[in-house]
Amino acid sequence: MSNAFTALANGGVLASGDFEAPSIDEFFPDPILFGGTPFAINRVVLVRLIAVAALFLLCFLYYKKAKLVPGRAQGAFESILDFSRNQVGHEILGERAKPYQPLLATIFMGLLFMNITGIIPGLQIASTSIIGMPLIFAIVAYVSFLYAGIKANGAGHFFKEQLFPPGVPKPIYIFMTPIELLSTFVIRPLTLTIRLLANMVSGHLLLVLCFLGTHYLYLSMSGGMGIALGSLTLAAGVVFTLFEAFVAALQAYIFALLAAAYISLSIEH
Repeated sequence: MSNAFTALANGGVLASGDFEAPSIDEFFPDPILFGGTPFAINRVVLVRLIAVAALFLLCFLYYKKAKLVPGRAQGAFESILDFSRNQVGHEILGERAKPYQPLLATIFMGLLFMNITGIIPGLQIASTSIIGMPLIFAIVAYVSFLYAGIKANGAGHFFKEQLFPPGVPKPIYIFMTPIELLSTFVIRPLTLTIRLLANMVSGHLLLVLCFLGTHYLYLSMSGGMGIALGSLTLAAGVVFTLFEAFVAALQAYIFALLAAAYISLSIEH
């Protein structure tokens, strides 16, 4: 194991007694199962599987036990679905939202469950903190944008309007078309990926830094100074945990909102 993992196991303290801050190695743990094969499962992959299983189980229970008068659990689950439908679908697409509601709800709830694992005890890492998962969601949103536009306007008309916006003087297309090509068909999925990834990575590193710092200060510094500084980092860790829960939900909302906005742009003339 690397120094970072050794420090993590020992509460941030290396064998030399020095503090080891968390690094990017946090996101690339050793395989737990099937190491050395394309199907290797490490801690991050296992957390993803748990998040997917939890979401599937909740959806299954909701489908099987839904009642006309909902209880607390059903009401909470329906409030998430209502939020996705009203604040994402209808807010952006209006009456045209119905065909895309299952997709937008899947993106929102999938990312919410993937992100929130970063603050769940025992899991403690966001499933979207490795580029593969944000990239998959970005590809889904990107393909949906293309599909919706081609279905609504036809392939030729769709690409013409995206690359040659109407009402622009023709000489301007020499400069505008390459910019539109890059921004719409290349940069757009990359920005979706990087925005989500950067927020999840930075949030996890902040949380680990605070709690490892707390452990290190309590163990390595004697007297009131160690207790005072350790309590300060502990309080900061609690605050950042609450903030990370907010960021996890916010990033799921923003991602689904942008997916809806891109679909809206693709189907409009």
